[in-house]
Amino acid sequence: MQGVNRRIMQDMQILKKQRILTSVSKVECYVCGKGLEDGHSITAKTLPNGTVLFCDVHYSLQ
Repeated sequence: MQGVNRRIMQDMQILKKQRILTSVSKVECYVCGKGLEDGHSITAKTLPNGTVLFCDVHYSLQ
């Protein structure tokens, strides 16, 4: 491949450090307080008062 000119074009971006704020809360059912560690699946439901979590047992009752 002698005599062949090759070029690589690449967009360079300088990454800025961004501060990301996060929060964590325990995942448990709003009704019975059981969670993932108890073997239940948890589903979030948005209600007029906010978002609440229900386990697989209590989700169908709401």
